[in-house]
Amino acid sequence: MCITGALSDFSLPEICRLLAKGHQTGLLTLHTDVPTPATPQGVCYIWMYLGRIVAVTHQLNHQGLLKLMGQCYWFMDAQGDNCASCLLAKLVRLYPSSQPLGLFLKDKGVLTTNQLKDLFQVQVLQPMCTLFELKAGRFKFDHNVPAPALEMTGLSISAATATLIGLRVLSNWDALADKLPAPDEGLLSLMTEPPHYPLSALERKVWQYTNGRVSLKAIAQQLELPVEKVQQVAFRLIAAGLAEEVPLFVEDPSLPVVETLSYQLDKEAETQKFGHPFLHNLRGFLAPKSDSSAWQAA
Repeated sequence: MCITGALSDFSLPEICRLLAKGHQTGLLTLHTDVPTPATPQGVCYIWMYLGRIVAVTHQLNHQGLLKLMGQCYWFMDAQGDNCASCLLAKLVRLYPSSQPLGLFLKDKGVLTTNQLKDLFQVQVLQPMCTLFELKAGRFKFDHNVPAPALEMTGLSISAATATLIGLRVLSNWDALADKLPAPDEGLLSLMTEPPHYPLSALERKVWQYTNGRVSLKAIAQQLELPVEKVQQVAFRLIAAGLAEEVPLFVEDPSLPVVETLSYQLDKEAETQKFGHPFLHNLRGFLAPKSDSSAWQAA
């Protein structure tokens, strides 16, 4: 089974959020009509396992990770010659095809833990940051397609977390301009507790207003920031599955704007004398459905 569509209809952050929320396993393929910095050959392959990104490649010959290792300084000998191929040649007889190549080389002492993390950052995180700038293209997700072990470091990261990290360093938002929440809309937290993943200082300031009662325009005024900047931060929180965009029917500026949702429910229960069972059921309805463990990047 596969799902196809246009990036103009569903942006990559929106796709990643759905795949992370659904704990999907498979291959996400991105096609562009012309080569771009993110897709030098007009295509990019993102391998997913249970909603987590395990590898990103630009080709299907299972040589991408080896090529990256060959470009790393720790695979150069004293004369500066590339020795990645000779190292693998010595180990190929011992290599079990079912084990991620990165972990195999770490077990054999060829890679250290820090080198493995650096390799994962170059292979996965850096390409994801540039892929969010794609303005046009097509996507296809093939369910239950296993990732090739030769392309895997053995590390992974939640697609939602990778999206949050990537959008933080995004310099060109043109591709996502029409996806930003409206200035007159508000934000409602999807978390019963503060997120486990550490937010940036600005994200945490905007997070304080995820009570569904304050417009993004009002938040920008409170924080003395451009509205567009707050819209971008709000989109990051939405794409990461931490909040959702909600319409505002009435906005009373006299009300405190940074009360938590739980505090509001308690005050409403006191004022309107809602019973505890009602309050408990309402909180249960508002609680997030996703597993918080998805926020722990390996």
